[in-house]
Amino acid sequence: MRILISGICGFVGSWLARGLREAEPTWEIFGFDNFVREGSEVNRAALREMGIKVHHADLRAASDLEALPAANVVIDAAANPSVLAGVDGKSSSRQLLEHNLGGTINLLEYCRRHSVAFLLLSTSRVYSVPGMSAVPVRVQGQRLVPEIRECVTGLSERGFAEDFSTVPPLSLYGSSKLASEILALEYGSVFQFPVWINRCGVLAGAGQFGRADQGIYSFWLHSWKARRPLRYLGFGGHGHQVRDALHPLDLIPLLRKQIAATTHTGERITNVAGGVANSMSLAELSAWAEDRWGPHEVIRDGTERPFDLPWIVLDSTRVQETWGWSVQTPLTKILEEIAQHAETHPHWLSLTGG
Repeated sequence: MRILISGICGFVGSWLARGLREAEPTWEIFGFDNFVREGSEVNRAALREMGIKVHHADLRAASDLEALPAANVVIDAAANPSVLAGVDGKSSSRQLLEHNLGGTINLLEYCRRHSVAFLLLSTSRVYSVPGMSAVPVRVQGQRLVPEIRECVTGLSERGFAEDFSTVPPLSLYGSSKLASEILALEYGSVFQFPVWINRCGVLAGAGQFGRADQGIYSFWLHSWKARRPLRYLGFGGHGHQVRDALHPLDLIPLLRKQIAATTHTGERITNVAGGVANSMSLAELSAWAEDRWGPHEVIRDGTERPFDLPWIVLDSTRVQETWGWSVQTPLTKILEEIAQHAETHPHWLSLTGG
């Protein structure tokens, strides 16, 4: 079995490469990266030491992908994952679409040429921003919790399910991923190769290139340990907004089953996320950090940003029923892993552009 991973030197890609190598030592794991993200070079040497070949290629360049050797399966772990991409003045909308949508098209063409399976890591951000914003919430302790007063398709106390609205606006990032999902399903149907789409919540763990708009758990803990400025943005500046978290290694059992299931006819799209049990607000994260490292001021800033939402937790019931998958890494263990990394890598945010 030969597995090609796009964005292999990114946070998620490198964890998946290492996890698959350990789980399936006879498989050939290789991938490519354009190394545009500060910090991605850090992972290259470690992967090579494990016998994982890394090619220097740009997902946006079709000719780069044409030069790659044939694989049996493609795992797409490459993306610009910021919900503010294209609107924050730091990257253009065209750059975002070239990376996330144009890059997916190039990978799908690779799959078509070689008749190989395509596994797409998608996102919770494909769900409708107005739809999620309309869910009433209340403060409970240091977090917001939803008040589900009426029947809403795809919403329960467990979170947002796969049949929740995907009607725009979603953000340019979310729209690029939703468009990628649609194209992947079309390519798989027309050209007869397996396609699996995994909509992930916040992926978190040691070595993440944390920034305020992506990798929030890593960014917050590293910033707290380094005594960098932190702000509670929006929602009254209280830090009550909630996200769920999933360790990348928890994807490995699911990916292995999907790789083996070439004739599987079940659901093609599944949420894969930490869920309510692995969710936390920024205020709760601050309390955790304070217990470990002592107090640190967080500025209360009620400034609203585009696409900020009070509560994003995904319901992973479908993937549990379809694939027998469940979360293996509790949030406490994820936080401990990130904290230890922050303690041994005090300059990580500077190194990775955070």
